[in-house]
Amino acid sequence: MQLSNNKILITGGASGIGRGLAERFVQEGNTVIICGRRDSALQEVATGSPSIITRQCDLSRKKERDALYYWISTEHSDLNVVVNNAGIQNWMNITDGDFFQRAQQEIAINIEALIHMTSIFSQLESLNTILNVSSGLSFVPLVKVPVYSATKAFVHSFTLSAREQLKPKGIEVIEVIPPALNTDLGGKGLHDQAPPVSEFIDAVFAQLKEGKQELTFGFSETTSSAGQEILRGIFNKMNQVGA
Repeated sequence: MQLSNNKILITGGASGIGRGLAERFVQEGNTVIICGRRDSALQEVATGSPSIITRQCDLSRKKERDALYYWISTEHSDLNVVVNNAGIQNWMNITDGDFFQRAQQEIAINIEALIHMTSIFSQLESLNTILNVSSGLSFVPLVKVPVYSATKAFVHSFTLSAREQLKPKGIEVIEVIPPALNTDLGGKGLHDQAPPVSEFIDAVFAQLKEGKQELTFGFSETTSSAGQEILRGIFNKMNQVGA
């Protein structure tokens, strides 16, 4: 992937990893469009980074994904990069009364939206790169976030297939594999002790410059390359199995 002179759409770009990527891509000389559900968060980005184009969109709704694609194809038809970053994480138990409802929300954002966005935006003649954001939990689940972990395992698998299927169209598919970072994903305060987003973004761009297609950092570097025996040990320690 070339790192400058792109026009880039980043979903979930108003906070966390999405915002970090957006600001760094602007610094690298790109035009950046972000979309998100919360208008207040989008306005905050617009105030802090006036060059970033914002668009309110609830990606859990097919109609809004279709509308986003129509707007891009008519107003920004030279878009060449899509970053499927939007995601939600619910800390919950299968026995919770609202478990299935919350699971549906995660599946709609983390899986359905990513599949649909990949499908429709691959139709853009100008598109040459897709970045899908998975997780270190793609390889070893955290049982407190059972559906989130499973959706990210799906993203990892789907990205491997998409990379091969879209290769004939000249579209490069890159997987961004973050560990837990100091963001509000899952709720405020849950990840306060995790590394800052800025360190992860630095690592991502260093790997992009090397031409890598699987971008890792810290914990996700370990899990993405570990064998089953090591992963079982990580699972047991992370989830205190047998403790």
